[in-house]
Amino acid sequence: MKIQTKITLLFFCMSAIGLILLNASIFYFVSQFNFEDFFDRLDARVNLAAQTNIYPDKNSSAYEEVRARYLEKLEEEKDYIIKINPENNKFKKPLPLPQSFYKAILDNGRARYNEENHFYVGATFSTSFGKYIVIVAASDPYGFQELQELKRVLIISFVISLILTYIAGAVLSHYTIQPVRNITRRVKSIKANNLHSRLDELKGRDEMSELVSTFNNMLTRLETAFETQNNFISNASHELRTPLTIITSETELLLSGQQLDASTTHSVKTILSEAEKLQHILTSLLGLAQSGFDGKKQNWQQIRVDELVLNVADSVKKIDPNRVIDIDFSELPDDEAYLYTEGNVNLLQLAISNIVMNGCKYSNNQPVKIQARFRDNLIMVIVTDRGIGIPEKDQQHIFEPFFRASNTGKFEGYGIGLPLTLNIIRLHKGSIGIRSEVEKGTEIQIILPALNRIATSS
Repeated sequence: MKIQTKITLLFFCMSAIGLILLNASIFYFVSQFNFEDFFDRLDARVNLAAQTNIYPDKNSSAYEEVRARYLEKLEEEKDYIIKINPENNKFKKPLPLPQSFYKAILDNGRARYNEENHFYVGATFSTSFGKYIVIVAASDPYGFQELQELKRVLIISFVISLILTYIAGAVLSHYTIQPVRNITRRVKSIKANNLHSRLDELKGRDEMSELVSTFNNMLTRLETAFETQNNFISNASHELRTPLTIITSETELLLSGQQLDASTTHSVKTILSEAEKLQHILTSLLGLAQSGFDGKKQNWQQIRVDELVLNVADSVKKIDPNRVIDIDFSELPDDEAYLYTEGNVNLLQLAISNIVMNGCKYSNNQPVKIQARFRDNLIMVIVTDRGIGIPEKDQQHIFEPFFRASNTGKFEGYGIGLPLTLNIIRLHKGSIGIRSEVEKGTEIQIILPALNRIATSS
């Protein structure tokens, strides 16, 4: 999930919780105010009912007149006068209300109770004629209707607020993440061939400006490292090869003179052999360094996979005509448009040649199979041999420079070919897979992106 989406959802959830609490508080306090107001009105009627019913005197008619003239008649309003038995403090319940309500009246002298929009207020009164309970009951349909209307308004406003909150959260997250999005887009455009580029510095001293500054400092260090590597490759190619060429030439000249004794000749041949090995190691190391340097894509072109495999087979046979290479194109599509990838043909040929030559070397020149496939918009080149295989514990290290498997002691090698191949394939945005079993052989898959893709239906 993207950070922008996370910010939007977090803002939305927090706002939704706040709105729920606000609306619940509004409804609670308004309903409590309505209930309290209605109970106060019933309290007044309880006192008037007591004056007119259990205190019979000359003022009773006056109380009745006040009640009739100045107090509105409530919906379903009824008065209940209950005489309490003085011997056992018992009485007949006029309404099927909870026992706790009647108990509260006796204990506290006054109590309130409501069920939905039906309200009850009761109180005890003591006279010379005995002790009484007066209960006034009434309903409040208008107040209940007002609360229902308030609930409807709060729900509608809550839904509208949620929609507006989500829109506000989306806008807020968009503008919050916009600087990060700009930085990401700018960083993606910086490659090894334009490391001199820098991000635009931001004003202020916030986290975004600090991030930009950190990226720029990192780019400066990377540019320095790449320049150092590039200079080393350029200089080493000349400075190291020249003395090696001289050594090789001089030793060959000594050997051609035929004026050396047997011991000296052996020594000179050893020097020549070691110089050639050193030259081969130097060439491999420079190739390894160059393949790991993603600089300008010089000679980047469309490469046809079947032609590439044929060229690899030819180049390997030129080195050793006795090597047997079987080629299988049976799983390539009939449409030639899907046979192309993009890259440097010399580098890809070198990478595949390294794998094929390893297969021939470590299988004592048994047949090596090269198969080309097109599958899931990917081009696959599979090299299979029937050689000594690679021990399972060594397989995770074979792409490390100078590493050699534990069962390759009798074979010459420097542990540079496969790391060089891996760098070249990565440079072409591909991958390598390996499957091997000791004394049964090895299968290495090179996977490259196809230049043309088959459209897939969704």
